[in-house]
Amino acid sequence: MSDRIAIIILGIIEGITEFLPISSTGHLLLAEHWLPRQSDLFNILIQSGAVIAVLPLFHERLHQFVFQWREKATQDYALKILLAFVITGIGGVLLERAGFKLPEKPWPVVWAILAGGIGFLLVERWLRGRDLHDLITWPVAVVVGAGQLIAAVFPGTSRSGVTILLMLILGISRPAATEFSFLVCIPTMLAAGGLKIFSALSHSPTGAEPEHWGMVLLGFVVSVLVSFLAVKWLLRYIQTHTFIVFGWYRIALAAGIILLFSILN
Repeated sequence: MSDRIAIIILGIIEGITEFLPISSTGHLLLAEHWLPRQSDLFNILIQSGAVIAVLPLFHERLHQFVFQWREKATQDYALKILLAFVITGIGGVLLERAGFKLPEKPWPVVWAILAGGIGFLLVERWLRGRDLHDLITWPVAVVVGAGQLIAAVFPGTSRSGVTILLMLILGISRPAATEFSFLVCIPTMLAAGGLKIFSALSHSPTGAEPEHWGMVLLGFVVSVLVSFLAVKWLLRYIQTHTFIVFGWYRIALAAGIILLFSILN
C-alpha cells in the first residue's frame, strides 16, 4: 500500500470517528496494526483538523457567545463549558505527571469499544418512555469533565461516547447532550493538540526523520472534510433517532477484531 493511500485512509478514519461516539483513538490504534505507523505530530494535526472542521456547524451557538455574551443564559452556558474544560485539563495534567501512558496493545481498546457498545444499548433501553430535557446543569458539567478523563484513561471508550452516555443517564436529551459534549470537546482537544504540537516541534530528537509536510497536509485536509460531513450528518440523525446503531456498530467492530486477531494468532 502506498503512503498516500494510507494517509487518506487515516484521514478518513479520523474524520469519521473523532466526534461520532465510536472512538477515534481506538480506530487509529487498531488501524496502525495494518497501516504504516505515522508520527505523533501527524496524528495530532489530523485530529486538530477534525476538531476545527465542526466549528461552522455550531455557528448559532458561537454567534451567541460573541454577540450575546452579556445575556445571563449565554454566560451560564459558557461557564459550564469552561468548568468541564478545567476539570479535564487539571485531570490531564495530573495523569501526565503520574506518568500515565496509553496501552500499546490493542486488547484494552477492543474491550473498551465493546463495553461502550453494550453501554449504549443498555442506556437506550432504560430511556424508553422516559422524558428527557435540554437543561445543562452544573453537576452535568462536572460529570462531562470527568467523563472526558475516563476516555483519556481508557482509549476505545470514546470521548463523545462517554460524555453523551453520562448525560443521557442524567436525563439530558440526545441533541442537547451531543451539542454540549462537542462544545466541551472542541477547546479541550485544541488545547491538548496545541501543547503536543509545540512539544513535538520544540523537542524533536536529534537525528529524527524529518516530517513529510505534504503528507501531513493531505491527511489534515481529508480529516477536515470528512469530519465536517460526519458531524453534520450526526447532528441531523440524532434529532429523530437514538444511539442504538452506534451501540451495535461498536459490538460488531469489537467482535470482528477479536475474530481477526484469533485467526492471525
